Amino acid sequence: MAMSRRKLRRTLSRLLLLAPVAAAGPGCGWSSTSGCEEKGGISHSNIPISVLRLSDGGTPPEGASCEELCALAGGLPGPCELKPEVGWVMCPVPNLCEGRRPEGLCTDGAVAGRVPPLGVLFAKMAHLEAASVPAFERLADELAAHGAPERLVRAARRSAAEEVRHARAMESLAVRHGAAMPEMTVAPFRDRSLEALALENAVEGCVRETFGALLAAWQARCAEDAGVRESLATIAPDELRHAELSYAIDAWAMSRLSPEARARVEAARREAWLALERDSAASTLPEEVARQAGLPSSEVAQRLVRELARSMAARTPALA
Repeated sequence: MAMSRRKLRRTLSRLLLLAPVAAAGPGCGWSSTSGCEEKGGISHSNIPISVLRLSDGGTPPEGASCEELCALAGGLPGPCELKPEVGWVMCPVPNLCEGRRPEGLCTDGAVAGRVPPLGVLFAKMAHLEAASVPAFERLADELAAHGAPERLVRAARRSAAEEVRHARAMESLAVRHGAAMPEMTVAPFRDRSLEALALENAVEGCVRETFGALLAAWQARCAEDAGVRESLATIAPDELRHAELSYAIDAWAMSRLSPEARARVEAARREAWLALERDSAASTLPEEVARQAGLPSSEVAQRLVRELARSMAARTPALA
């Protein structure tokens, strides 16, 4: 059973209604999407020490180590660095990832130098949007090679053009907050089987791109920064169409795969939802930064992932 456009839009609209009531404090809560490695791995964020608080509400003691400060920030164990000259600590943090990442993405969107946290965040978002351009271009070529309907090929090429605009919009926000557009490098693509295409589409499209569409609409509603709201308001409808395209491709590809191949795609899809929930549970970013960007809190992000996964699983069972 394929996901209909009406059902997908209804599901995202229902979850978006949680935005005004589910998050605590001003705006819509806070979390982290400051960037992701090729495999959804660990990145480092510069966190202002002034925003960190002890469990009793006090400030960290003078001379606290970077490990102690990163623990307060919710960071993961690993290399960290104190930057007392600018009042920051650089911590390893997991990140929510959104968008369609191409196979062979060689860069992680990191920016060098003393860049404000909002600049870091938008630079990495711009990097992910830019990476989606070759991902959709490759998808269009592969769909044509595998004999997909022309409407799917055209939609993939249109999506690539839209991602160019998205990358420029995020780059503009990054520059406004002191960051330059990071380098984006993708290794040369190789020919793939229809199963490989379907597996990547299930993970990067049906899971991460669908969640990315919800996040874009959430930010357009919740960001305290008016420029972010304006930019995401233009991006969100495109991201919704990209999610719809992912499910249309999924329905076409799954109907042409063997039962064994379909089972492998479904298993990868289920694991991708679980991985996204784990990322949401562990994510962190200074509250002021996340409020400006309009990102949901870690708790709210987990709930959104669970609800979205449940809705998608209920409406897109494996083809018999």
